Amino acid sequence: MNAWSGIAAVAWKDLIVERRSKANFNSVVFLAAVILLLFGFALGPDNQRLREAAGGVIWLTVLFSGVLSFNRSYQQELEDSAIEPLLLYPVDRRTIYLGKLAANLVFLLALELVLAVVAGVLYDLPLGREPLGLALVLVLGTVGFAALGTFYGAMTSRVRAREVLMPLLLFPMLVPVLVAAVGATGALLAGDPLDSAGGWMRALAAFDIIFVIASTLAFDSVIGE
Repeated sequence: MNAWSGIAAVAWKDLIVERRSKANFNSVVFLAAVILLLFGFALGPDNQRLREAAGGVIWLTVLFSGVLSFNRSYQQELEDSAIEPLLLYPVDRRTIYLGKLAANLVFLLALELVLAVVAGVLYDLPLGREPLGLALVLVLGTVGFAALGTFYGAMTSRVRAREVLMPLLLFPMLVPVLVAAVGATGALLAGDPLDSAGGWMRALAAFDIIFVIASTLAFDSVIGE
């Protein structure tokens, strides 16, 4: 089996499991909607203030909600004692990481699609002003987020306190991605008067390349311990 077939098989397996249960997606969407609603109450009824804070609120919601999906990324194999057979899959172990990453990307992008609609309604956001730019920022930000989340999910998968350890390891590493994603999102929602969104997106692309390559190369040693 070649690498692409292995990646597709691992990703398809995870997506099929999620589609059949839907428990993870439904719980994460519910949590994300509650977070958006609470931020809306905290920031008050001022529409201008809500729009200015929307970029940060959306990405913080993605951050808090996405951690739940990363914690569950390897849970199915651990609960069914299938992690060892998965590691014996007749492909490079890094293929497993890339398959998990692809599945998490699909999951997070579906979550963000729902979040964008909810946030647009709650905060009265001009999502139609720069739809392609906003979509590109969401994809770029999600790639970096999912790359690190999938990697640290593997690192903490066999640790008893993984729900606590995962955020402690993940959040500091995500700071540059979050800063660039919030900057680009805020600039696009404001109409990008300073033409700063392009610089933020280039930074996001650079972070994505670094995180994906580094996580892929280090995955074998992490998952084998």
